[in-house]
Amino acid sequence: MAADEITAVTLGQEPITVEQFVAVARHGARVEFAATYVDRVRKSRALVERFLVENRLVYGVTTGFGDNVTTVIAPADAEELQRNIVRSHAVSVGEPLATELVRAIALMELVGLGEGYSGIRIETLELIRHLLNSRVTPHVPGEGSVGYLAPEAHMALVLLGEGRAWYGDELLPGAEALARSGAEPTRLACKEGLSLTNGTHSVTAIAVLAAHDAGLAAATADVAASLSVQALKGTVRAYDARLHARKRHPEQAAVAENLRRLTGSSALSEEFLDHRLQDGLALRAVPQMHGGAKRALAQAREVIVEELHSVGDNPVIHPEGPDGQDGVALMGANCDSTYVGIQADSMVNAMTVLAKVSERRTDRLVNSNFSELPAFLAPRPGLNSGYMIAQYTAAGLTMELRGMAVPASADNITTSANQEDTVSNAYLAALKAYRAARKLAYVLAIEVMCAVQALDLLAPRLPSPATQALRARIRESVPAADDDRFFHDDMEHIAGLVRSGEALRVVEDVVGPLAR
Repeated sequence: MAADEITAVTLGQEPITVEQFVAVARHGARVEFAATYVDRVRKSRALVERFLVENRLVYGVTTGFGDNVTTVIAPADAEELQRNIVRSHAVSVGEPLATELVRAIALMELVGLGEGYSGIRIETLELIRHLLNSRVTPHVPGEGSVGYLAPEAHMALVLLGEGRAWYGDELLPGAEALARSGAEPTRLACKEGLSLTNGTHSVTAIAVLAAHDAGLAAATADVAASLSVQALKGTVRAYDARLHARKRHPEQAAVAENLRRLTGSSALSEEFLDHRLQDGLALRAVPQMHGGAKRALAQAREVIVEELHSVGDNPVIHPEGPDGQDGVALMGANCDSTYVGIQADSMVNAMTVLAKVSERRTDRLVNSNFSELPAFLAPRPGLNSGYMIAQYTAAGLTMELRGMAVPASADNITTSANQEDTVSNAYLAALKAYRAARKLAYVLAIEVMCAVQALDLLAPRLPSPATQALRARIRESVPAADDDRFFHDDMEHIAGLVRSGEALRVVEDVVGPLAR
């Protein structure tokens, strides 16, 4: 089921899917807890409370944080310790994260902490769930994290009735936002402040949305390419199944099959089958280039889903014995986000590949030396600039993506008095991947806009039925460019069709599901 069709998600029954995750973060689906979820959280909490009573030496429960690990904290100070970590760690800066990102992080906290290995109270998780379901969104400055801590601390402040949060469209003090939603501030018990700020929650949450959006864009890239191939009189012989069977890359063969289906029954492709012996690589190598990018995106998504279903806390509260009534605090580094950081960097690289080949196809569409159509697809060129500058925009976005493709996860600056001497920098990697998917959607939208205009200029020759369906959908809101006009809204509209999956759904209604 598509993310925008899911209205409720119950945690604790089956592992949450990417589509369910997006449904909550982006589309406002409600979150519910299964009885098994509540039971395992309560059992884990009982262990932490036992550790406190026994005054066991447990990081973040009876010790300070980071390089303060050598400082022993008295049980009577446990609550103050947790309150202090939230207040002192809420130091990210800059523009706030988008609402869907904050919701995604909150959901990831529910998913990860709800596995029953963190010792958090069910009451605290219920409050987070209430905020999600009531559309209370903490104000979270989005810059200055090496992997976790600061953004999550800004979110946790609201649970205390501090910080700021949106209730609807109104930004309010945290306590007032809680009151408007019918909730009251909580007091964080031992380990809760650490669990709410520690771990891989923000990195994984952002990366899940990025992986979803990147996969959708990659599938839509095949659609965009199929339009351009027909508009540029390209030969579909380059997509012959026999050719691609000689390569051992299933993604390549799948892209070639997608192109064959998307251009099937095209009068244009039939007429110009042998117009050129072979085309430039932006048309001829679509299966190879798109396929390579899709392999990287698929591998990234697999790893990110593994992290989505993991416990990224430290320490991990592990039950021991046949009945799980005894336990141990395992102190290690499950809070590290390197797995996600590397894959987020890989996603940016893959999306940049998709953008660079799309932009080259756009250039061919607007360049009369290649397209054999009026310059810049303007029926009256010279007087009109047509889509000349739209190609500039695609080029600019592609160069921005190239700059973003420098890997973040390879970078490092020591923190916490050398106690954390290596950091993942995965937060930056995940944010770049999330933003890269948005830029790629614009690049593809510009290609689609230009290809549809080119197909109009080739009338009365008809493209494939799938292409005709998408062209008709676009022309409902974006008329043909007979003369120059304000093109910004056209690009935004088509980019919306790309991001929402509508462009893909239109063609799949004709040819059936495409290989992703």
